[in-house]
Parts: sequence; structure tokens; C-alpha cells
Amino acid sequence: MVQAAYLHIPFCEQICHYCDFNKVFFQGQPVEEYLQAMDTELRNTVESHPPQNLKTIFVGGGTPTVLTMKQLEQFLTSINQYLLPRQPNLEFTFEANPGDLPKEKLQLLADAGVNRISFGVQTFDDQLLEKIGRTHRRKDVFQTIEFAKEVGFKNISIDLMYALPTQTLESFKDSLDIAFSLEVEHFSAYSLIIEPKTVFYNLMRRGKLHLPGEENEACMYELLLEEMSKHNYSQYEISNFAKKGFESQHNLTYWNNEEYYGIGAGAHSYIGGKRISNAGPIKKYMSNIAETGFPYVEINQISVKEKMEEELFLGLRKIEGVSISHFYEKFGKSIFDIFQEQINEQIKKGLIEESNGFIRLTHQGKFLGNEVFQAFLL
Repeated sequence: MVQAAYLHIPFCEQICHYCDFNKVFFQGQPVEEYLQAMDTELRNTVESHPPQNLKTIFVGGGTPTVLTMKQLEQFLTSINQYLLPRQPNLEFTFEANPGDLPKEKLQLLADAGVNRISFGVQTFDDQLLEKIGRTHRRKDVFQTIEFAKEVGFKNISIDLMYALPTQTLESFKDSLDIAFSLEVEHFSAYSLIIEPKTVFYNLMRRGKLHLPGEENEACMYELLLEEMSKHNYSQYEISNFAKKGFESQHNLTYWNNEEYYGIGAGAHSYIGGKRISNAGPIKKYMSNIAETGFPYVEINQISVKEKMEEELFLGLRKIEGVSISHFYEKFGKSIFDIFQEQINEQIKKGLIEESNGFIRLTHQGKFLGNEVFQAFLL
């Protein structure tokens, strides 16, 4: 049963130096035609797999709020037309950049049912913001969040990054202190990963990217855990922290290995036990929809073995871990019948533990999560 919908707006005013998401510069793009293609994909998707228990909608990018007021109205009308019925407490999130979101756009979002905003802040160090290719500055964050609160948003999330080029532990601590002063409900905090086809990847290959190093990165993550706890934000996933009741229900859909729609260029769906990939290039996406009504370029039926792997691979990201009883209810087999060797090995290494009916990461395991996840690929 589909739990969530992700919709992808691939347009940006500025391409950040670390970003490898499916995105293009906003200027000169066939935006209205793209939105119409999304409307067609959304209509055809919900007709073939009607939503019965939709709990979350998430609009990401790119920069969704780069759309003009008219374009936003067109897009929001599509969402409200097709993604009904919804659960009464549905979480409806828009990603946004500080500094390019005027109050009237925030009001438009709120009027259309959006009740959660996720701001890509990354750091409060203005020099570092310039270095990573962001166009906003610290003062813009304060102004935009003030606007959001005035409009009535009571669920605001901030994205932060660490292990950025030349970033120090002290600089990261300063960003955290400023972030806490904003009294938002949720934080996501990620270490920088150098991805191919990015500005930072090209700089690294030329020896011109100066990173803090693994030891400093680990120190920053340790500081993050300490400061979040000190300020009463509970860690519920490796990189996510929230005040009680404000955990991201959309992201929990992924980590709980539940089904979701993925609408837009380069989006991915998990529907009817199949993982589906959309065409990434905008023209290809639009032409596929014009020809067949769907933008699919790959459809994979997931085997039971793969589903069990994903249950561990994704579920171990959650701080509560993977429920032993839920695994049995879902697959009709004990988690120990399938993964006993891997569980024993990771327990011996001190990276996971069995406690209160769950298999979960230890504190040490949080620092080596990718190593643990790989161990459960059969």
C-alpha cells in the first residue's frame, strides 16, 4: 500500500558545488510544459494505483520554490486534484532555499495545505556558503524563517552539512549554536560526500579541494550528537533529529521500507513490489510521457530476498533499529534464520546490538553505518 508521494522539481537558480541531484538551471527551461507532464504522470499513476492511505507528500528538487507564483499555483492544483483522499494528519513538505522565498509564496504554500518547510541552510558561515556555491547568507535564514513562522508554519526543518572544505570544529559548533537559536522543530545534518560530476569532484581530482579529514569529520559528528541531545532534539535516524512528534514521516516511509510514488524527472517509485526509475533528462521525461503516459526507463520486480535485505539496510538507519517481530510478520521468517551470521559478526565488532526486540546500531555503529549496511547484502 502506497504511503507517500515524492514530487521532483529539477530547476535551480544556482547549482551548488556538491550537488549531484537531477537538476538544471531554471532560466530557459520549458517549465510550464514540464509541470503539465508531471500532471499527466501523477494522474496516470494514481489511476493505476489509487492512494488509499497516503500519509505524506514531499516536494523536493532542485529548488521547488524557484517556480513563479503562477507556476506554483498550477503545480499545487495538480497535487490537490490527484492526491486525495489523505489521512487527516498528512505531512506535506516543501523544500526551499532561504533568501529566495518571499512571504507571498509561503502564504500560497500554506493556503494549498503545505504544513512543513525544509530549508537548505547547510552552514551559517557566510564565507563557507560562498565556497560551496550557495547564494543565500546567514541573515537570509533568519528573515525567511521569521516569514514562515508569521505565515503560520509550525513544522520547520533545517538541513546542515559538516566536513565541508576548510571547515573547522569551531566553525561547525558556531553554526549549531546559531541554528538552535532559531527554535525550529527538526534538523537533518549530513557530512559532505564527494559525488562524480560535481564541481567539488573536479576540484578534488585536481588536488584543489581541502577537506577536514576523517578524524575531524568523526569529531564533528560526535559534537553533533552531543549538542542535539543537549538541546532536546532526539536522534531518530543516523542524520536526523527532532523535537518529540516532529520526526519526518516522509523519510520514515523510506526507512520503514514502505511503498511510495515518485513523480517527476529522475524520480523513483516503489509500487506493487516494483522499484521504478523515471527518465532523468527533462526532454526525455516529457517525450516518454507524451508517448506512453509514463516516464519509466526501468522497472524491477523486487524478490523476497531483496526485500529482506532492504528491511535491514534501510531499517538500521533508524535509531530504534529493525523490529524482530515486525520482520517475522512481514516475511514469515525469523530475522535470525536469514541473517544470523551477519548479526553475530556485527555484534562481535561492537557495531550492532540486540535489545528489547530490536536489532540496532550501537553508538560506535553510527560512525560506521555504511559498513554495517553492506554486511546485510546477501
